[in-house]
Amino acid sequence: MKTTLQLRVNGASHTLTLDPTTPLLYVLRNQLQLNGPKFGCGLQQCGACMVLLDGKAQPSCMIAVEVVKNQEITTLEGIGSAQKLHPLQQAFIDEQAAQCGYCLNGMLMSAVSVLAENPKADDAAIREGLERVLCRCGTQARFLRAVKRVIR
Repeated sequence: MKTTLQLRVNGASHTLTLDPTTPLLYVLRNQLQLNGPKFGCGLQQCGACMVLLDGKAQPSCMIAVEVVKNQEITTLEGIGSAQKLHPLQQAFIDEQAAQCGYCLNGMLMSAVSVLAENPKADDAAIREGLERVLCRCGTQARFLRAVKRVIR
């Protein structure tokens, strides 16, 4: 059964008519054409689908869109632009912190959340904040350096 919901994504309001149990990830990618969050495991275990919900990094692949209708949703597209990168985006580039790039969305969104909560996060806090994102390329040390670069 479809219903009309209002979502606030990347600072803009969107009125959508859809099944309220649709996973947020599908709405972001299919209805709103936002490609930052990726489908990975579909089980909230890999972090590829990470978004910010009221500033906190959360996986979006299993959460029903009706659950987040009153929250501010931020995707990768909402943290910076090609003309003005977020400092973390620039640091990830400077540190060459991506290889295949599949985990990149989750790493960036998690790092934004970590620094919003603790702008002077130490190595342990950064690692803890990024641990929900699976990276098979082994570039975790570069991700850590990139986040620390922003802290400096």
